Amino acid sequence: MTKKIDKIVIVGGGSAGWMAAATLIKVFPNKNITLIESPNIPTVGVGESTLGFINSWLKLLEIEDKDFMKITDATYKLSIRFEDFYKKGAGAFHYPFGSTNTDGNVAVLNDWYFKKFLYPETPNSDYADCMCPIMALVNENKIFENSEGVLPNFNFRKDTAYHFNAVKFANWLRTEYAIPRGVKNILAEVKMVDFDDENGINFLQLDNGEKVTADLFIDCTGFKSILLAGALNEPFISMSDILPNNSAWAAQIPYVDKRKEMITYTNCHAINNGWVWTIPLWNRLGTGYVYSDKYISDEDALEEFKQYLRSTGHFDDEMDFNNQGIKFKNIKSRVGIHERIWVKNVAAIGLSAGFIEPLESNGLLSIHEFLMRMIRILGRDSEGYVSQWDIDVYNYACRRYFKAFADFVALHYALSHRDDTPYWRDIGKRDFGSITKKVDTSEVSGFTRAADARMENYGFTGLGGIPFISSGMNYFPTDNNSLYAYNDICKEEWKEKYKLAADNLDKKKAEWKEIVKDCPTMYDYLKEHIHGTD
Repeated sequence: MTKKIDKIVIVGGGSAGWMAAATLIKVFPNKNITLIESPNIPTVGVGESTLGFINSWLKLLEIEDKDFMKITDATYKLSIRFEDFYKKGAGAFHYPFGSTNTDGNVAVLNDWYFKKFLYPETPNSDYADCMCPIMALVNENKIFENSEGVLPNFNFRKDTAYHFNAVKFANWLRTEYAIPRGVKNILAEVKMVDFDDENGINFLQLDNGEKVTADLFIDCTGFKSILLAGALNEPFISMSDILPNNSAWAAQIPYVDKRKEMITYTNCHAINNGWVWTIPLWNRLGTGYVYSDKYISDEDALEEFKQYLRSTGHFDDEMDFNNQGIKFKNIKSRVGIHERIWVKNVAAIGLSAGFIEPLESNGLLSIHEFLMRMIRILGRDSEGYVSQWDIDVYNYACRRYFKAFADFVALHYALSHRDDTPYWRDIGKRDFGSITKKVDTSEVSGFTRAADARMENYGFTGLGGIPFISSGMNYFPTDNNSLYAYNDICKEEWKEKYKLAADNLDKKKAEWKEIVKDCPTMYDYLKEHIHGTD
């Protein structure tokens, strides 16, 4: 099959729909692009935390941060913090953005383990502090543009992500970007999908009486996936074997102390049956409890969530929630991805394609990353033709990317030693798939990389977030015994080398802290440069 794609119809609005519309109209301004959205169906609207990868997508669309930040109540984000994931009460660690600094290191990313073995009381959170200059900003809750490069390895434009109101961001893309560039918007609901096994979808029947055809339909209808799953019945591959959670309670709450609580990171706190996110926006906090309803009922999970919010000092009692008008939204999810996400003339983007639970802030990640791959497929031929090979390549690339990130998220559970509740005890017994079964060498996973680092390589190399997550959860790639056994050197000589490595790390950390001491807090920076007043 080789087909020319000129007319594209996107079904569903929200973040996925309008990010797709904005991307396609930017890259293919001469194509006929229409977005159909129901005025009666609300969007999920809780993807409020992004990763640095979004900056490449924003650059492609020529969108500057100041274009959307004020209207979407946005703040900057420099890191993700994880608390109590290793053990209850074990403390917190960060996975920071930006690149590592290994100046003067003798073992690149691994010098910190020498420091840990020499000074065992060193907290595991110190790994990120010693490896990433950006942590000097995170620890002091500060931010600056670093235009003169005084803080090494920190690029303000590339290494900052965003917290924002996802609904407002989608609306901004709709009114300020996509529609002005030529995207047609139909406010209607799809009532019937006419399709056949050979061609895919023939047309959509809308509730306004209109019949809509297209060369390519993009399914952005969320978990319902009315085109890919509903009409074409594409099989869904569950990943619940490695990702335990399938539910969430979400809420928006007011600040108690805005200057203090407007942090430069997304906070993730593991509790009895899952974990709680806290996301600081300019005007409020976004928060939610991600859990598994196999271990706790929705009603009990809501009470557990409320207890957590009380413990943070935001509320006193049940009446306090009611008096402040706090609304709690329950969200059910399916974790996994469709076997193919582009089938015949239907391609799915966002939740309709697949979903990894929100840990590591990946809610919007698959949207812009799948779109970046889609435009490469659609842009191969100058006349707009797409073959079955092109579609197969797209499915392979997206599935591989999704699987690798799902494994990385699952690693946060696989490395845990919590055993304080049935939920955590069962996680400790899980078979984490890729590490115990035959692995296709073309799909090396985060599991195998973490295993090889400890059992084969005795060190971490360029593995993205794996060294930070592993170190934070007490999973080191080497140990004192191995270092001594496999090196022709006595223990006293090893201790001297340890000390030199540790001193170098501490010296750099102190220099970074000194550099940022006079930088503005994030609140003050945003007030001056983005939001103006409260």
